[in-house]
Amino acid sequence: MSERIRKGDQVEVIAGKDKGRRGSVLRVLPKEGRVVVEGLNKQKRHQKATQTVMQAGIITREGPMHMSNVQPYCSHCGKAVRVAIKRDGEKRERVCRSCGNPVGR
Repeated sequence: MSERIRKGDQVEVIAGKDKGRRGSVLRVLPKEGRVVVEGLNKQKRHQKATQTVMQAGIITREGPMHMSNVQPYCSHCGKAVRVAIKRDGEKRERVCRSCGNPVGR
């Protein structure tokens, strides 16, 4: 499942509090089956002042969400789509199942 979504991909959230919103994948955590999407699944964290971080307070950051809650976004179709792996000899390419165009970067 982790080969379907990669760092830098545009994805759309299909379930949860951010349903319908789009963002870019910042990190993929394949062992946990989770992804971190830019600007989505915001979580607040109480930060204590340290020598490296002088300012204490509440910081907001993106939290990981389950891979099953996001789908790659196809710019050609203009919607969230399923992905197929197309093989051309040794080369593997991810393509949109609806239109057949490459998905991702």
